[in-house]
This record gives sequence, C-alpha cells and structure tokens, in this order.
Amino acid sequence: MASGAKSFLQSLRRYIKKPWEITGPCVSPEYRNAVPKATEYRVFCPGTVPVKAIIPTSDPETVYDIKYFSRDQRRNRPPIKRTILKKADVEKMMKETSFDVNSFPRPYLATTIVEDDNAIGGGYQK
Repeated sequence: MASGAKSFLQSLRRYIKKPWEITGPCVSPEYRNAVPKATEYRVFCPGTVPVKAIIPTSDPETVYDIKYFSRDQRRNRPPIKRTILKKADVEKMMKETSFDVNSFPRPYLATTIVEDDNAIGGGYQK
C-alpha cells in the first residue's frame, strides 16, 4: 500500500508544478537551479585534492603579467617637464626676432570688389 501511494504521489508531482515553474525563467530548458545538490556541493575535501595543480614554468619575459599597475599607461608617462623663466630670459626672448612680418600672407584683399550699379537698395526691389 505504501509503495502504491508513493508512486501515485510521484506521478502527481510530474503534472502538478509549483507556481514559479509554470512561467518565468525556471521554465526554460537551459535553466539550472543555483542551489547545488548535496552530492555536487563538495565532491572532495579542499585539503585532499585528487589532482595536483600544474604550475607552468617558463621564461619570465614570456609569461603574461596579470598585475594592473604594470600595464597602466597612466603610470608609464614621461615626467612632466616644467620650465621656470626668469626676468632676464623673458627680456632676451622679447628682443629676439625669429620671423619676418612679410613672410606671412596679407590678411586683407588686395583687389577691390566691383558691385553691380543696378543694385538699388542693396539688391532688393521696392
């Protein structure tokens, strides 16, 4: 009798579902419960690992460095150079002429613009 009732309850569980298993993310076939079962929680004790860790040995130059500060470009900048000018340096710079004014193009028009004489009132008709 007990086994019959047990099988009946199991068949009911297949058809009667919890409300959150009817709709929502739990319905998806790719859904996996976040809480692990007791058999898959801790398969082996952390102190008795069955496989020993393999630590790769190589040249230190070819090993990728995971430290952030060694790859940080803000820290690799050259130092900022500051120049302090004294009064004598400024006076010397003011006396130097490093360019000629005539070497630059003239900023103004060299030719005159001829306007239409028929443009009465600026070209608008009255």
